Amino acid sequence: MVLQALKRQPDKLVVMGWISTPFGVKGWVKVQPNTAATGNLLAYTTWWVGREGDWREIAVAEARVQGRALVARLEGHADRDAAAALRGKSVAVPRAALPRTQSGEYYWADLIGLAVVNGSAQGLGRITGVVQTGANDVLVVTGERERLIPFIAEVIRDVDLAAGVMRVEWGADY
Repeated sequence: MVLQALKRQPDKLVVMGWISTPFGVKGWVKVQPNTAATGNLLAYTTWWVGREGDWREIAVAEARVQGRALVARLEGHADRDAAAALRGKSVAVPRAALPRTQSGEYYWADLIGLAVVNGSAQGLGRITGVVQTGANDVLVVTGERERLIPFIAEVIRDVDLAAGVMRVEWGADY
């Protein structure tokens, strides 16, 4: 099972969504979550907002699920102009704040960047993304070309986070 979290940050933050637009005129923003359940970000009272090394910790004053997104009012952002300044920024939480995974569970952030090697010891590339489909999650592996590899028990042989390698039963010609 893969628990969603989008990408690893060098400062041990995990991006969990992004701010798309202001919402109303009182400083609220609309957040597009990259989590398995839309409301997962509501568990955190403080979010890190920013991008690429320029992060600010901001307390969440109020937040709620609004359809397939979240709407939130962040401390220090009292009007539409302040909310508009956040447009396009990522929302992250510290990696250490995420719930511990069970055996065989992985956050997407932990998989992104792993080298993928098949049973014949052929390097297929690195995991650059994970796509959620109705049936199962699919790994986007980028090497000499892009491969889409299903994240299912029949294909995934071993995930070694410490070594940074995922071993798969997948032909190089697939």
